[in-house]
Amino acid sequence: MTSEIESLKTKLDSALQIHTSMTQLTLDTPDPVMVAHRYRDENVSLVCALFAYGNARVIVDFLNRLNFEWLDNPPSIDTFAPHYYRFQTAQDTHALFVALWRLRQTASIEAIFLQGYLPHHNVMEGIFALIEAIYDTHEYRSRGYEFLIGKPNTSSTYKRWLMYLRWMVRSDGVDMGLWGGVDTRDLLLPLDTHTFAVARKLGMLQRKSYDLKAVYEVTQFLQKLDYNDPIKYDFALYRMGQQGEV
Repeated sequence: MTSEIESLKTKLDSALQIHTSMTQLTLDTPDPVMVAHRYRDENVSLVCALFAYGNARVIVDFLNRLNFEWLDNPPSIDTFAPHYYRFQTAQDTHALFVALWRLRQTASIEAIFLQGYLPHHNVMEGIFALIEAIYDTHEYRSRGYEFLIGKPNTSSTYKRWLMYLRWMVRSDGVDMGLWGGVDTRDLLLPLDTHTFAVARKLGMLQRKSYDLKAVYEVTQFLQKLDYNDPIKYDFALYRMGQQGEV
C-alpha cells in the first residue's frame, strides 16, 4: 500500500467512525434507512431502497406515510390514491406492493437473489434475477414503474439496488445484515452523484461517465483499502459529499 493510499485510508477510516452510526440520522439529516431500520424486514427495506432517489427528507416523508402492513395483503388501488412520489403514480406504488406480495407467496427476496448470485458470486446476476422475478409476477407496466424497478443488463449504476444489498448483507451501525450467504467482498459500491463526485476528488475514480463501469472501478480501488469489505466506506463517502467535507 502506497503512502498516498495509506493517507486516504486513514481519512476514510476517520469518516467511517463519524458517519456510520444511526445516531447521525435525525430529522435534520434523514435517510431512507431510518425507515428500514424500524421494520428490519427485507420487503419493507426493498420498498425503501427503490424509492430512495431525490431529496432525502421528501423520500423519508413519503415512506413514513406508507402502510407497510399492505405488503401482507394489498388493498384496492383506491387506498393508494395519496401514495405517489415524483415519477411514480399511486398505481405504480400499488403495483409494487402487489408484486412483492405475490413474490413472497413462492420465495423470499433473499432466496431469489441467491439463485442468481451463487453460481458465479456475482451480485449483478442476483439483482437481475430479482428484477426479472418482480416483472414476472405482475403484468403491470408503466414508465414510472419501470423506472422504479429498473431493467436488467443496462449500463445503469443500479445505485438503489446495490444500496439495498449493502443494507441486507453488511452489519454495522447503519447496515442491518438480515441476509446470510453473500460475501461482503462481492458487494459493489452504490454510486450516486455525491459518492461519484467525492470518489473523483479523492482520486479513487478516473472514469468521467456515471455508469456501471465507474461502479466497478471505484469498488476495485476500495478493495485496496479493505479487500474483504470494500463498500464499508459507502455511507461515509455519501455523507462527506452531501455535507461538503471534500
